[in-house]
This record gives sequence, structure tokens and C-alpha cells, in this order.
Amino acid sequence: MIGNLKPLEIVLIILVILLLFGAKKLPEMARSLGKSARILKSEAKAMKKDDESAGTATATDTTAQQQSQQPAPRTIQAAPGDVSSARPVTETNTTKG
Repeated sequence: MIGNLKPLEIVLIILVILLLFGAKKLPEMARSLGKSARILKSEAKAMKKDDESAGTATATDTTAQQQSQQPAPRTIQAAPGDVSSARPVTETNTTKG
């Protein structure tokens, strides 16, 4: 469907988008989309790291670790070093048996 669009039609679509959202809103929207993508990427890495560390520990080691130490609360940051928009993350611990 997109392959059937002619250059004039694409230009018209872009103009309609500019009229709807305005030139001021588009950079803000792109910025927030970039921040969201960075957050998603960092959370995916953290989940992968958690899964890898959980897979190497045995069941008895995991139980001993949970009893001996409280995990520090994790926070999500929009960008590295951006502490003004950081917020705590509540996690639920579910174990598969």
C-alpha cells in the first residue's frame, strides 16, 4: 500500500501532519519518543541481565540471597544522569516452580 504512493501524495500527507500537530509540537514529540525508546532499551537490558543472573544461581543460593540482603529500589531514568525525572519502580517477585 505504501509502495503505491506517489511523491506528491507523500508531500500532502506530511503537510497535513504539520497542520494537525504544528511545527512546535513535532520536535517535542520526537524528543519524548526518543526518551521512551532509551527507557525501553535500558529496561530490556536490565531484564536480560536479571534473567541471566537468575539462571546461573541455584534454588538454594537464591533462597539464601533473598534472606540475607534486601535489594536496593530500582529507578527509571529518562537519560543518563537525568535524576530530575527518575521515578522508583515497584517490582513483584514471582518464582516459577
